[in-house]
Amino acid sequence: MHSVSAQHPPQINLVDPELYAHGDPFEQWRWLRANAPAYWHPPTELPGFWALTRYEDVRTAYRDAETFSSARGILLRPAEHGEDPGGGRTLALTDPPRHRQLRGLVDEWFALRSVRGFEPEMGEVTRRVVDDALERGSCDFVADIAARVPLYVICRMMGVPSSDWDHLFKLTSQAFGAGDPLTQRFAHLDIMGYFEELQAAKAANPSDDLVSILATAVVDGVPLSPEDIILNCDNLLVGGTENTRIAAAGGMLAFLEHPDQWAALAKEPDLLPSAVEEVLRWTSTATHIMRTAVRPIEIHGHRIEAGDRVTFWLPSANRDESVFTDPDQFDIRRKPNRHLALGFGEHFCLGSVLARAELRLLYHELLHRSIRIELDGTPTRLTSIVVNGPEYLPVRLTAAAA
Repeated sequence: MHSVSAQHPPQINLVDPELYAHGDPFEQWRWLRANAPAYWHPPTELPGFWALTRYEDVRTAYRDAETFSSARGILLRPAEHGEDPGGGRTLALTDPPRHRQLRGLVDEWFALRSVRGFEPEMGEVTRRVVDDALERGSCDFVADIAARVPLYVICRMMGVPSSDWDHLFKLTSQAFGAGDPLTQRFAHLDIMGYFEELQAAKAANPSDDLVSILATAVVDGVPLSPEDIILNCDNLLVGGTENTRIAAAGGMLAFLEHPDQWAALAKEPDLLPSAVEEVLRWTSTATHIMRTAVRPIEIHGHRIEAGDRVTFWLPSANRDESVFTDPDQFDIRRKPNRHLALGFGEHFCLGSVLARAELRLLYHELLHRSIRIELDGTPTRLTSIVVNGPEYLPVRLTAAAA
C-alpha cells in the first residue's frame, strides 16, 4: 500500500518531463488527491494553473463546458508561444455550439455501426503489420506494431492513398517522437503541407472519405476555410494515432509485466473487451488535459477566477481509490471500470469506438495466432507532460509451432 503523509508531502512538480520518463508521478498524485485536490501549481517555464486530481472533480469539470472552455487550448504551453492556433477552429479546441457542428460532420464515420463495418479491413491491416513484425523477429513494438495499425487505419478513413501511408508514418514518427525540436517542427509542417494538397484535391474531386467531407463542408452557411480544413485533418491524424499507439504499447508492456493476465486472456478470449478497458485505464495516455475557466467557480474551498487555467490529470483520476478497488493493480477482469481515459462530456473522444476496436483486434491477432512475445531489451518511457507511456519497447515475436 502506497502512502505519503500530509506532514511529509513530496515535492510537487507536475510539469517536469523527466518525472514521467524516470520518476513516479503517482506519488505526487496520491498526495494531491488526499491533501490538495484543487492545487494551485505555481508558474515555471509554463504559466501557473490549477490541478484537479480526483475522479469526481475531473468528471464534473469535463461535463461543465459552460465554465471550462476548450477554445483557448487543451494543453499547457509556454506563455510566449501564445494561444493555440487551432483555438476555436478544430474539433478538440472548440466549445458548443461550433464543436457539435464540426463533430456532426464526421461523427457517423466513428459510430459503432461504421467501425464494425470497417473491421474486416482493420483486421487485414493488423495481420499485415503483425506478419511484418514476425518476419523481423526482433522489433520495437511501439514503432513497428502499435504505431502502424492506427496510422494506417486513419489514413484509409481519411482517403490518403496507401502509397503514401509509409511517408506519413515517417513524418508522424519525426513529428511526435522524441528528438530534435527542429526536426519535429519541420516534420509537422510537412504533414500540414501534405494535407494542404490533399484537401485541395478532394475539394475538386470529392470521394467517400473524411478529408472529402471536411473539404466540402458548410457550417452556418459558410464553407470551412482551407486552413480550418488542414487544422482539422491534422487533429484527426494526431487524435486517431498518437494515444492509441501509446495505449497499445503500454498495454503490451503491462501484459509483459503481468504474464498471468496475458495467460488468463489467452484462456478466456471473452475477457478481451474488459481487458481493453483495463488497458485504457492503466495506460491513461493523455497525461493532462487543460481547460480555461470562463467564469469564477469554487472547488474545494478555492476560488478559481475567469481566465485561470485548470488541468485534469487523467492517470490520477483513473487511480482514484474512492472509485477503483485496488487501483494500482492491473486487472483485466475489473468491473465496473468507468475510467476517464477517453474523456467525458462534450469532448468524449470522437474515436473511442475505433480505438477500442484497434486494441481488441491487435491483441486478438497476437492471441489467436499464439504468438510468443518476450522483452528483448530495456523499454524506455516518453519524456513528456502531454502523453505518457513507452517510447521504445523492444520485443521478440515468435510464431507458434505448426
